[in-house]
Amino acid sequence: MSNYGVPASPEGTLPWSWAEQRLVDAHNYWLSTVNPAGRPNASAVWGVWLDGTFLFSCSPTALKARNLAANPNCVITTERADEAVIVEGVAQPVKGRAITGAYVDVYNRKYDWDMDPDADGYFIVTPRVAFAFIEHADRFSQTATKYEFEP
Repeated sequence: MSNYGVPASPEGTLPWSWAEQRLVDAHNYWLSTVNPAGRPNASAVWGVWLDGTFLFSCSPTALKARNLAANPNCVITTERADEAVIVEGVAQPVKGRAITGAYVDVYNRKYDWDMDPDADGYFIVTPRVAFAFIEHADRFSQTATKYEFEP
């Protein structure tokens, strides 16, 4: 990212714990998908970051669900652009008992919602790469950070 004045040195970059805390704390997220014709789609979703993955729900017939059925690659971002966390990953549908009790408990507490783990329309996103930065004139170039995950 030399065009943005980001130094090659890791000094000042953000630890993964900083990014992960924002993924846990966010209330709303943006999910970006691509349809079979290549057109992008962004949707606001509820979700939870737990144990290194992101779980969200939507109607099984929603555009985002249809897009993910054709191409599971997606991007999840937190609601705050001034402390941005951007996760590129692969979404896989999960059904019924594949959703652990921990996800259900966290989701229900976070949104005061009675999540039905037996319903359709749940996806788990496994990250491949993530980016984070603090958007402030004198901090962006020092904090821009890339994280890579094991396949």
